[in-house]
Amino acid sequence: MNHILRPALVLTLGFTALTGALYPLAVAGVAQALFPQQAHGSLVEREGRVIGSGLIAQGFTSDRYFHPRPSAAGQGYDASASSGSNLGPTSKALIAAVGERTAALQKENPDQATVPLDLVTTSGSGLDPHLSPAGAQYQVARVAKSRGLTAAQVQHEVDALTESRALGVFGEKRVNVLRLNLALDALAAPARAP
Repeated sequence: MNHILRPALVLTLGFTALTGALYPLAVAGVAQALFPQQAHGSLVEREGRVIGSGLIAQGFTSDRYFHPRPSAAGQGYDASASSGSNLGPTSKALIAAVGERTAALQKENPDQATVPLDLVTTSGSGLDPHLSPAGAQYQVARVAKSRGLTAAQVQHEVDALTESRALGVFGEKRVNVLRLNLALDALAAPARAP
């Protein structure tokens, strides 16, 4: 029995040490060395204070700000309760929610026509910090009017902060909502917290 038990115990302890300690430490060390900003959560600071992460959406409701995608995470944008709604395309609850969101967006942005899909549907995590360029474009007129800027000034910031596909092929073009709102705050007058 000892000739079976001993190798099993040694292998269990060895692989536990390898996969439970050594490998995670090695990956964390490489991440810290090569990608320190990302390894620390892509935190965004203003005036020396952390105000968010470039990886997690925040709820902006003022007309002065671009609004992110809707969230299904907890009570909204709750990083500790990340999840999608799990509602399928034939779900009456999803159809009703999309209808309500569409009506609210059309009321906020009366000069715009078709509402982009990402403004009325949640992402898989419920915390997607990005909008499509069309989702940002849809809100330009409202934000410009609220801030007393021209649509061209706001559109310039959207264009400047539009990120390309990862490695030129993965994903879609996108705009980080937090970074865009901070850029607009810096453009216009005194800084204020979102």
